Amino acid sequence: MSKHGKILVAMSGGIDSTVAALMLHNDGYEVVGITMKTWDYAGSGGSKKETGCCNLDSINDARQLAVDLGFPHYIVDIREEFGESVIENFVEEYIAGRTPNPCVLCNTHIKWSALIRRAKQMDCEFIATGHYAHIRDDLGRYIISKAIDDTKDQSYVLWGIAQENLAMTRFPLGEFKKSEVRAMCLEWGYKDLAKKSESYEICFIPDNDYRGFLKRRVPALEANLKGGNFSNSRGEVIGEHEGYPFYTIGQRKGLGTAFGKPVFVTDIIAETNSVVLGSDDDLKRSGMIVGKINLQKYASITDGMAAVAKVRYKDSGTACRLYNGDGNIRVEFDEGVKAIAPGQSAVFYEDDDVIGGGIIQSSFVL
Repeated sequence: MSKHGKILVAMSGGIDSTVAALMLHNDGYEVVGITMKTWDYAGSGGSKKETGCCNLDSINDARQLAVDLGFPHYIVDIREEFGESVIENFVEEYIAGRTPNPCVLCNTHIKWSALIRRAKQMDCEFIATGHYAHIRDDLGRYIISKAIDDTKDQSYVLWGIAQENLAMTRFPLGEFKKSEVRAMCLEWGYKDLAKKSESYEICFIPDNDYRGFLKRRVPALEANLKGGNFSNSRGEVIGEHEGYPFYTIGQRKGLGTAFGKPVFVTDIIAETNSVVLGSDDDLKRSGMIVGKINLQKYASITDGMAAVAKVRYKDSGTACRLYNGDGNIRVEFDEGVKAIAPGQSAVFYEDDDVIGGGIIQSSFVL
């Protein structure tokens, strides 16, 4: 009989999920390991071998830990549902002129759903991952908050997890810094794992060339869209581009044309295959409209609620006020925020707690 219950641990074969499984095993949980195969990069035509949770070496590393500690380990093939939801959304968003965040979609709609479903099938009471974040029960409301290690905090990508799924979730690494996790890995004898480098690319684009991925995925895209116009804020044509899906808000490098001064992508207009360029100051916005809302800390927000909003993973956050809209939240910033990209996630914080988040629909200047 286990001390704390039966727990299904998502194991990618990397250092974080491995240490999470080790900690839970040592704490007395009955651990069951699961590795999800999300993508087969060999068939995509990329120039780099598959990495992260998808490669055979990582799967074998996860399985070896389970063998060492004597707990069961399963491999689940979710490539079909991953492709239908995450990859198709990724392509559709770029074609719509937006900048998607596939890791958020994968976490909230694919991995968590797959984990919860398998956990129930295996009579597991909990699931766990190697994410750096905290989770707590506050009178029946489950709240995610930032990790101790602010350089590794992953609360931003977890805003979309539903309350019923948070109730079953554990994050063992939230109380530790990455350096401590590596030290534990060494202490427990996994020297090679402790030296593993981290992958920051999108798992299905390990060469980090999303343009190449889009061209391979939709062969007609480049031919149909090449030759669109770069324009300035006054609508004057100032050059030609390769096709609007190959650019993102805030981009400065890789425009393919020299303009004699630093310019940035300030807007993308899919309907006319137009990319608007401007100065650094032209990137500033007073607010944004955020849709597809999921609230965590509160069941609802009050108009004018104070918060700090992050508009990208590495964003330090900006003070703002939140207002209810028609299924959306209107966000008004205390000061201008640069490079707000529709399609990206906006996450609202109260101190270290995640109030909730959603997908950026548009931005505006007051």
